[in-house]
Amino acid sequence: MLVGFIVNPIAGMGGKVGLKGTDNVLKDAVARGAQPVSPDRATEFLEKLKRNITDERIDVITCPGIMGELEAKKADFPVKLLPMRIAKETTAQDTKTAVDLLAASDVDLIVFVGGDGTARDIFDAMRECRQVPVIGVPAGVKMYSGIFAVSPSDAVEVVLSYARGLARVIELEIVDADEKAVRSDIFALRIHGFLKGPFLPARIQGSKQVSSESDDEVENQRAIGKFILEQVPADATWILGPGTTVKEVAELLGIKKTILGVDIRCDGETILDVDEKRILKEVKDWKHTWIVLSPIGRQGIVLGRGNQQLSPEVLKRVEKDHIIIAATKTKLQSIDGDTLRIDTGDSSINEMLKGYVRVVTDYREWRLMRVQ
Repeated sequence: MLVGFIVNPIAGMGGKVGLKGTDNVLKDAVARGAQPVSPDRATEFLEKLKRNITDERIDVITCPGIMGELEAKKADFPVKLLPMRIAKETTAQDTKTAVDLLAASDVDLIVFVGGDGTARDIFDAMRECRQVPVIGVPAGVKMYSGIFAVSPSDAVEVVLSYARGLARVIELEIVDADEKAVRSDIFALRIHGFLKGPFLPARIQGSKQVSSESDDEVENQRAIGKFILEQVPADATWILGPGTTVKEVAELLGIKKTILGVDIRCDGETILDVDEKRILKEVKDWKHTWIVLSPIGRQGIVLGRGNQQLSPEVLKRVEKDHIIIAATKTKLQSIDGDTLRIDTGDSSINEMLKGYVRVVTDYREWRLMRVQ
């Protein structure tokens, strides 16, 4: 099997620094201290693929330099290079050029490392070659599209299953949020279309389901908020993740929170839309700090999508039983595989957080859910 491999080297850089994406704000992200994310995710994918190949013959053709070649060298994975040149700062056109060259090379599968913006660029470039299946290795900030594996490890399982004829090919949604609107705390999601991709249950994340705004749903969220407030000490430090369910908790605390950002409530003061550095600076007493999160609808992902401000450096300072997960009954019913997922980019943190957790679903009600 011939696999085409594309790395978007700037994907995900806006996450920890609180920019909610990297589109058109790379210089701002770098100025805030952002570090590359996708090269390490690409290397992790290739290293695990190399370790797990058995009888399959899998050849990889990739882009030169930071769009694949360097990551392959780091993983000691032999690759062929596409005949293209890339500048020091890559662009969406580089991704589209790579897709054209891969299609001309008759690849059997395209694997890309990036986020929704990269998926959209690949979709735009594949208008004449839609029969080639595609899978995404998650390395962006949001990743609402259904084309992504849950993690680099899951992407390896999907590729190997496809090589063995065990993964069927289906149509997967390509969606993207308007990052300019998101930075103004407005959620504007657009479906761009569909790409074919190999599907393996529990390994492909599926597309995000938009939360319901019905009266029953809002009432359920308020009941959840009331119960959480009863469980947490009055003098606690709160770190509030994104989402409308967490918004109800914030309103009960007297906070007008950013729905798509992370906020802090400490010593009677509120700091809105913080990044990783601000969290680490402002929180003084980690033993009395609670994090409130809600999973993404249908995907079930709790950490690693749209809340990278809650980085491994933050998470390792908070006691595990001080991480509260809240979801309405309707949202839990929508989650594929009845399982919550985490993808922090740090295997030790993922290992620490996996297992079974209580998810608050209503006033004085919770449900035991598995986290993988």
